[in-house]
Amino acid sequence: MLKLHFKDSRQAPVWLVEERVTLGRDRRNQLVLEDTGISPFHAEIRQEDGLYFIGDCDSEQGTFVNDERVAGRYQLRHGDCLRLGGVELLLSDPSRGTPRDDVTQRWFLQVMQGEHEGRKFHISGSMTFGRSAKCELCFGDAQLSRRHCEFFLKDDVLEVKDLASANGVLVNGEKINAAQLKPGDQLRMGSVTLLVIGPRVETEQVEEADEDATLFVRAVDLPLPKPARARPGVAAAPTINPLHAAAQARSVSPPTSGGAWRMAGLAIGLLLLIGAGLAFIV
Repeated sequence: MLKLHFKDSRQAPVWLVEERVTLGRDRRNQLVLEDTGISPFHAEIRQEDGLYFIGDCDSEQGTFVNDERVAGRYQLRHGDCLRLGGVELLLSDPSRGTPRDDVTQRWFLQVMQGEHEGRKFHISGSMTFGRSAKCELCFGDAQLSRRHCEFFLKDDVLEVKDLASANGVLVNGEKINAAQLKPGDQLRMGSVTLLVIGPRVETEQVEEADEDATLFVRAVDLPLPKPARARPGVAAAPTINPLHAAAQARSVSPPTSGGAWRMAGLAIGLLLLIGAGLAFIV
């Protein structure tokens, strides 16, 4: 028995126990998908003799299995990926293990501002964004063109291209015609802001040198002064021990200001005595 998993985990997995399961936006469907890119009655899955088949119900955007549009009945198997509008479903047979891990499951666009705020859309293959109901990512913002831009995911590289829209596409605040997107980038189209969510890429960070930073050098790396060469017949000057020289410099202290005043007082007193002696002789 097959089981349907929502790639963005918006709903719990669904077992395909009924012989006929319809999918669409209308409440009368067995599996209701509330998404603007989904038709009221979008597709149906039938079970016949233990096999599962899917067929499109003349939906506007079509039904895709492994990125191929379904024209008639298509047999479903373990590991197949279904795409209806902006909703992606993964089929699994629990008796055969977990579904295969596809690298395209790693890229999402999350609405940070505007219509569908908080929603997360999984990106696979080629998906258009705009006001048209035929866009895989359909938004009703009046500032958007009918086909505003297109997202491409190939070899795990996500790109965006402006489709000659009236108000343009901004990536991190800069208007672009086409750009390769990275996780953490922000796109703005009209009043809608999207955050790019994808695999982490390990990059080597090179820190710029700080000109004002203190540079520490190990003592062993400092260049040693070269000894002066002695001339023939002249005795070489003795090598001075820097530690001994520093100790001698500290032991010789300059006279204090008090000592200077005492010396001046003695000199004045001596002059007075000499003057008094001369006056007595005269």
